[in-house]
Amino acid sequence: MITLDDIRQPITAQLAEFETFVLRQIVAEGEFLTEMLRHALSARGKGIRPMLVLLSAAMHAGDADRVGRRSHVAALLVEMIHVSSLIHDDVVDEADMRRGRPSANALWQSHNAVILGDYILGRTIETGLASGQFDLVSHITRAITSLCEGEVLQSDCARRQIVDRESYYRIIRRKTASLLGVSVSAGALSVGAPREKVAMMTRLGEALGMAFQIRDDMLDYTRSAATGKPANNDLREGKITLPLLFVLERSTEERRSELLERLAACHADPESVEYLQHTVESCGGLDEAERVMQDFVDEALQYLKGYPASPYRDALENLCRYVARRDR
Repeated sequence: MITLDDIRQPITAQLAEFETFVLRQIVAEGEFLTEMLRHALSARGKGIRPMLVLLSAAMHAGDADRVGRRSHVAALLVEMIHVSSLIHDDVVDEADMRRGRPSANALWQSHNAVILGDYILGRTIETGLASGQFDLVSHITRAITSLCEGEVLQSDCARRQIVDRESYYRIIRRKTASLLGVSVSAGALSVGAPREKVAMMTRLGEALGMAFQIRDDMLDYTRSAATGKPANNDLREGKITLPLLFVLERSTEERRSELLERLAACHADPESVEYLQHTVESCGGLDEAERVMQDFVDEALQYLKGYPASPYRDALENLCRYVARRDR
């Protein structure tokens, strides 16, 4: 199976330069804030968003050696928007762990975690504006609006007990797909790609983001997944994601009510969690979710067909396939 190290290979030097750039830009005065920043930056995960920026930039420039500071600013913006959103998510969800490590709010209390997320976001936008990359800042920061809309929409749907596939897709398009969309398109924009190419890369990234989130939701039901989060975390939080949604759609009204009652009890009842886990597996919810996920992956791959063969196009294609097969 293709690995992330294989995918990174064509832009290894550019990613190393980007990491140095991050450490130079995201700094703070004061020991306490510096400690929190160090924790947040060391737990950034796979780095898929900056990888998408730099691979897209290299593919549109024709050579990774032509990828420079402008692309690094774009990668910094998307990655730090992502980091700050995860910090805020942990506060909203009252999550104590993030990728197998204590979350910022668990270590330093929620109010300090909120300030940390705000600081990272503010420092990043300041860097983008100070470098004069106004078009990149404008293009990328629109994802912040989408992230907030998705979070509020998710809360509203949960409050009103709205359970339908259209709402689910709207939520994940805003909460996940929007930022992957601007990641791929910002890479193209950063090296001067034509407007139609930038727009096409937005669509590629959004399709990939939809697949990414659906795979995440599937992994939550997969006991062997190495995500760094407890299995069935979504069930414990009362979230209805695609695997369960398929089961609900095929259920009678009586059965649907029973399953929703089980879901409401999951936060305090391990037996209900186990029951819904088994129900989703046995009723084909995971198989149906995988089919939809693969459709989004195939859509993303279609946008790359018009590009000439290169290590960067190959890496983007492999990244799309990796998203569909990952176990973390």
